[in-house]
Amino acid sequence: MSLAGPSFTESVIVRSADAEVVGRAPTTIRLLADASSTGGALSTQRVTLSGGADGARPHHHAGSVELFYLLDGTAQLLSGDRVITAERGDLVIVPPGLAHAFAAAPGHDADILIVITPGVERFEYFRHLERIAYGKQPPESLLEVQELYDTYFQSSAPWNQARALSAAGDAAEVFHAVERVVVSPWPTRGPPAPCRHAS
Repeated sequence: MSLAGPSFTESVIVRSADAEVVGRAPTTIRLLADASSTGGALSTQRVTLSGGADGARPHHHAGSVELFYLLDGTAQLLSGDRVITAERGDLVIVPPGLAHAFAAAPGHDADILIVITPGVERFEYFRHLERIAYGKQPPESLLEVQELYDTYFQSSAPWNQARALSAAGDAAEVFHAVERVVVSPWPTRGPPAPCRHAS
């Protein structure tokens, strides 16, 4: 079997001080490496969430796998119909096509390394979200770029039920607005099945 490999020939080194930061507390995103700098191998970001803040609303990627590694704190992650609590050192890998979302667990902070492979140019997607958050673009504008960024928003009753317990308030109101505008209801398959990863 022959696999086509990524097309870059030198190591990618990103110093913390040089990484672009998008957003502001309680949700900040440090843009580390995009697909263009890794020859299409991956795109990676570090997301820091404080006080139970939401990260991303339910969505899926048609052609990419998404990896979540908890650098610190406690997070909730949607994986299909399951809401998982992940803690420092835990790893969750979501296959293409499976609905997923992430947030800091209620009352907790979370520091998450996210890797998408094969890489999709994602930096401009996060800048787009920032423009929406600051009122420079309407939430509906994401409809036009879902295919470009391989990010398709959808609804999830288990996620909504789990997050209703959060006291984070409107930390990710932009994602809620996008969900109301962009997605149609996703069938409910019963209550969430929270499970705790063993460390």
